[in-house]
Amino acid sequence: MAITIKWMAHSTFKIKTEDQVIYIDPTTKGTGLKKDDFEPADLILVTHGHQDHFDKDLLKKIRKLGKPVIAPENLKKEMKGIVMWDLNPGQFMKMGDGSATVWAVDAYNVKRFKSPGKPFHPKGFGVGYILKIGEKKIYHAGDTDLIPEMEKITDIDVALLPSGDTYTMDSQEAAEAALLIKPKVAIPMHTWDKDQEIFKKEVEEKSSTKVVILKRGEEYTLE
Repeated sequence: MAITIKWMAHSTFKIKTEDQVIYIDPTTKGTGLKKDDFEPADLILVTHGHQDHFDKDLLKKIRKLGKPVIAPENLKKEMKGIVMWDLNPGQFMKMGDGSATVWAVDAYNVKRFKSPGKPFHPKGFGVGYILKIGEKKIYHAGDTDLIPEMEKITDIDVALLPSGDTYTMDSQEAAEAALLIKPKVAIPMHTWDKDQEIFKKEVEEKSSTKVVILKRGEEYTLE
């Protein structure tokens, strides 16, 4: 079963199979995307509540009737009126039709702060996700630094890793994360349009992981 992974912008991805459309962090805010860029969704995953990742009006528009949105528990109030399943790190949810399984994992800052002692993404604020479709596993790291919990993330086919610095890992740290997780393929995201060749060179010289650098709107097909 072929799975296409389309980088739409920032941390927004469309993951498509023959019979389902899944979005991770779909938003029109700060991404240059428009509502018409999105088709109806069978499943939506939201990593955290910052507007460049969370767009309630868009979720209402693109979610198919009765289909769920998975998000951190702290977004319950914001998600009023939307079918929501909340997941905390370590918890998982299996779709009723068996089409996919979703695990939430930790995502937080340890070295990037908006003021002393106040990280942009404190532990417990947001999550990353591992999405399993068939026998393939895709890891979307969310907004995070390089954190110890990544050591427990294994058997990943495609890892989507932030590498833009300021709010998340930079390219060097994202490379360290890829070397730790050992996915078959690593794709940078949340790049702020920075050169990703540092990330690619570091990972491919030190591991068997293939780095795929997508431009906005481009796809990678996972066979």
